[in-house]
Amino acid sequence: MKRKSTKHSIPTRYTLLILTGFCIIVMFVSFTLNLSGGPLNTVAGYVFVPMQKGINTIGTWFLSRADDLKSLRDVMQENRKLQAEVDKLTQELSTIKLEQYELDNLRELMELDQKYPSYEKVAAHVIGNDSGNWFSIFLIDKGENDGIEKDMNVIAGSGLVGIVIDTGPNYAKVRSIIDDASNVSGMSLSSADRCIISGNLATMNEQQVIGFTDLKCDDDAVKTGEQMVTSHISDKYLEGILIGYVSSIERDSNNLTYSGTITPAVDFQHLREVLVILDKKNMGDKQEDPGSQNTQKKTKQQKQEGGQ
Repeated sequence: MKRKSTKHSIPTRYTLLILTGFCIIVMFVSFTLNLSGGPLNTVAGYVFVPMQKGINTIGTWFLSRADDLKSLRDVMQENRKLQAEVDKLTQELSTIKLEQYELDNLRELMELDQKYPSYEKVAAHVIGNDSGNWFSIFLIDKGENDGIEKDMNVIAGSGLVGIVIDTGPNYAKVRSIIDDASNVSGMSLSSADRCIISGNLATMNEQQVIGFTDLKCDDDAVKTGEQMVTSHISDKYLEGILIGYVSSIERDSNNLTYSGTITPAVDFQHLREVLVILDKKNMGDKQEDPGSQNTQKKTKQQKQEGGQ
């Protein structure tokens, strides 16, 4: 059986060291003997010039990459500064928009306050509402300590919001006119024809309207766009507060009354501030008919008391 012949190979690292040493010796001899134009210079030209070019190229590449890295760091730092400025300006813009929105709301409340100057009012913030998109029943941050009582009217935006249904020392609960349990005696502003305006969350979700029924009026006396306000015969709502605008109307099957829908004057999806009217509707304060029996009895009793 033949034995395999073993081949001896020099490791790569040793070969590299030998070549490096050889190059150093050649350089030393070349500079020591100063053999210009000799064979050593010729060898050096073929060996070291390409090496020097390669080293210069590599050095230039690393220097370029270092410059690029420095530029990238500068750009990233500048970008962080710009991003911080953008975040700051965005926050300031959001604050300005919020302040502008609150200012617009306060301006609306001020205009609404001037629209009903004869009533004493107190401003309040909405602090909570029932589940859902609409403020049908909600809480405000003012209550009995601020003079608010049950059955007081609440207004906002351009007109009627609803009525106070419960109070606490520092809060009150309001039922709005769009709630399913709400019924308001309304009337046409131009003709004074009365109707019943009922809340309806289903139609608010579908068309953002509520309904009215039992409107008795002459033909074409009430048209779309007509303003509907609280009537004088309402037992809880003060007279003349804007409820909304007629959006549709049709004659009932009995040919005597009309029904339709009303677009509320208040945005019941974005309520934030309201005004509570501290004056309550007092049915006993209504002016009585001079010819009524009650008035005649009171007059006779007053005369008798005056004669005593």
